[in-house]
Amino acid sequence: MDKYYYLFHLQYLGFRYHGWQKQPGVKTIESMLEKTGRFVLGHTDFKILGASRTDAMVSAGNCAFELFVKKKQDTALLLQAFNDNLPNDIRVTKVETKGPQFNIIQSPKAKEYLYLFSFGGKSHPFCASLLVSFKEDLDIELMKKGALLFEGSHDFRQYCTQPTPKTVFSRTIEKSCIEENKEITASFFPSQTWCYKVTSKGFMRNQVRLMMGQLLRLGRGDIDLNDIQLSLTGENKTPLPVIAPASGLLLNRIEFLE
Repeated sequence: MDKYYYLFHLQYLGFRYHGWQKQPGVKTIESMLEKTGRFVLGHTDFKILGASRTDAMVSAGNCAFELFVKKKQDTALLLQAFNDNLPNDIRVTKVETKGPQFNIIQSPKAKEYLYLFSFGGKSHPFCASLLVSFKEDLDIELMKKGALLFEGSHDFRQYCTQPTPKTVFSRTIEKSCIEENKEITASFFPSQTWCYKVTSKGFMRNQVRLMMGQLLRLGRGDIDLNDIQLSLTGENKTPLPVIAPASGLLLNRIEFLE
């Protein structure tokens, strides 16, 4: 029997969703896509598989999922039909035809996350869905130095929640830096905001938020640079105590192998 494969690129504001993965009794990105797919296609004989399962309240500027169906589709019509019927906080930006050799789970070669934040005061309430405001002062220059320590290959076992026996803790971070935020701005944002940017082939559960949590501890003076270096050796298996709030996290980019 024929099967057809379509790669959807999409954006979403995750603030009112309970993450990507479909779960009973709560609204998720995957459940909204499946609901829209049933309406657009007129049947339930299809499957959706996401490239990355974001957590509750996490947004995406460039995410993707694969649609498997048994009838050939027009990609332009799929794009329009999904956007016409999805809620305003989810948008499909592109639909591509793929072959059976494409594997959305194994193909991603780079994922870039952003964490947007400010400090020193409470921000406008409209910021809540995209940016976290920390009331205390933070040593940004020290945090910049700490962010660079994550680059390269390290043992991130302290930077994972609920690992399984098969979890691979050795990960390579291609880029890790804190810079002034120019990625996403708005008139109601504070005059100065910051962006933690991190890139890798793959991340473990809550890894980026735990990395940001360590940088916050550093910026507050609770730990020093040596503590971050020690946390990357794998010698200490105790989970880290601070995880940054989810609403500041954004899956900004996914690159796929051709």
